[in-house]
Amino acid sequence: MRWRGECPHPPAPSPTDLPALIASLRAEGKRIVLTNGHFDLLHVGHLRYLQAAAELGDVLIVALNDDAMTRQRKGEGRPVLPQAERAELLAGLASVDYVTIFSEPTASRVVELIQPDVYVKGGDYAEGGTPLPEAPVVEGLGGEVVILPLVEGRSTSEIIAAIRGGRSLGQ
Repeated sequence: MRWRGECPHPPAPSPTDLPALIASLRAEGKRIVLTNGHFDLLHVGHLRYLQAAAELGDVLIVALNDDAMTRQRKGEGRPVLPQAERAELLAGLASVDYVTIFSEPTASRVVELIQPDVYVKGGDYAEGGTPLPEAPVVEGLGGEVVILPLVEGRSTSEIIAAIRGGRSLGQ
């Protein structure tokens, strides 16, 4: 999906449409960066993360977990925003070039389709010792895995808790 008109490439509405787009970008010599996530309630942590990811290459593709997978992973009441709105918000960011929505438990299939030069994830994988399931796929395709630090105190869960508690995040 793509909403910004200035992009010279066609939209990528689903992961299966990505190979043609990727071939075109590679023919132009572009370095492709891929990240994925839920991006529910877009916040400054997401913004800074995506800006840093975009600096690692020429094109940033964001693979967005669909509503069903977000609900399964994050629990009832999530996502707060439906996938179409989350995708539109992401696509509206200057650092994001393409957004695609996927429904699998991991982004391994999207990684296989895109074959990114760089695959980026947030620091929760480095800090929590959580294994990154896509890493072997990325590395097997010759790509690089980069873990970016999280913005301390900024997560969707913390924002939701602050709203429910009637407080601001600055307090």
